[in-house]
Amino acid sequence: MSMRRTMKARRALTAVAITTGLVLAVAGCGGDGDEGKPKAGSSSTPTGKDKEDKPKSEEPKAPAEDTVLAEVTGGENITLTVASAVRDEGGFLTVSGSVRNGNGGFWNPSTWRGDERELSDNAASLAGASLVDKAGKKKYLILRDTDGRCLCTKFTGGFKAGEEKTWFAQFPAPPTESAKVDFQIADMPPASIEISDGE
Repeated sequence: MSMRRTMKARRALTAVAITTGLVLAVAGCGGDGDEGKPKAGSSSTPTGKDKEDKPKSEEPKAPAEDTVLAEVTGGENITLTVASAVRDEGGFLTVSGSVRNGNGGFWNPSTWRGDERELSDNAASLAGASLVDKAGKKKYLILRDTDGRCLCTKFTGGFKAGEEKTWFAQFPAPPTESAKVDFQIADMPPASIEISDGE
């Protein structure tokens, strides 16, 4: 009697397993097999027409570092290059560029920090830089935080012979009608630069 029950139970389990397998197989084959394929009207790769329709404004532009607004050499054969002077909506003007040591030996820009007592802790930096608006007859000093740290680059470790480093300095922005200013620092000649508006 127990043998009969065991056989019935096995048959029932086998029938359930087969039925489940058939249901899953039918569900899996229910699609038309085109899920992974692109539809006739669409294409995953751009056609020649798509490439032609692409606006030219999206083409890559030359990096801003390649532009030069001004370049001056002074002191111990130090060259200062100004690459950009951008006015932003917050009322600031960010000036940036590079400095190259061409004197053949180590150079530390210790005199570039300026003479102001408040800036005395800004060693080897652009803290002493200023902008002169000749048309507006006004001088703009570099911005600094509440602890007297300039909003500018600090040249940690100085410059080895032939070394070049990038820099930035922030100032209050001159009025919009002032499009040109002179960037000045230490004993370097003034660098006349043109201001551009940020996007």
